[in-house]
Amino acid sequence: MMGRHRRTKILVLGKSGLASRLGRLICEKYPVREMEPPNEGLVMIKMRESARNTLFYLGEVLVTEAKVRIGERVGIGIVRGHKPELAKDLAVIDAAWAIPLPECALWESLLLEEEKKLEEGIAREEAGISRTRVNFETMDV
Repeated sequence: MMGRHRRTKILVLGKSGLASRLGRLICEKYPVREMEPPNEGLVMIKMRESARNTLFYLGEVLVTEAKVRIGERVGIGIVRGHKPELAKDLAVIDAAWAIPLPECALWESLLLEEEKKLEEGIAREEAGISRTRVNFETMDV
């Protein structure tokens, strides 16, 4: 069973609109109660200073967060930026996965396929960057 962090990362970074499709599927088949509509807020970004190994707050980032209930399960969706639809879809998927609804058994293969596409995209990007990399070698004098 895929963990929440990995699943959310795939849904947020994926380009195929998978979160929207899965969220819509659940909303059409099950009663989804919106506990907290998508709303924006600011979250502090915590960083670690490497020399002294101390934590400090770098600044704030805008997030959109939503909370829904399916049956007795609560789902939460939080995403960086102004993305109310994605936040709600993530909350619906989170609640459905927590139950787990029968549809969730089919989702893991879709998520793994999307993760593979993400990894291929990252590999292509890294290959493009490495072609332009400059090799600085030290000359012996």
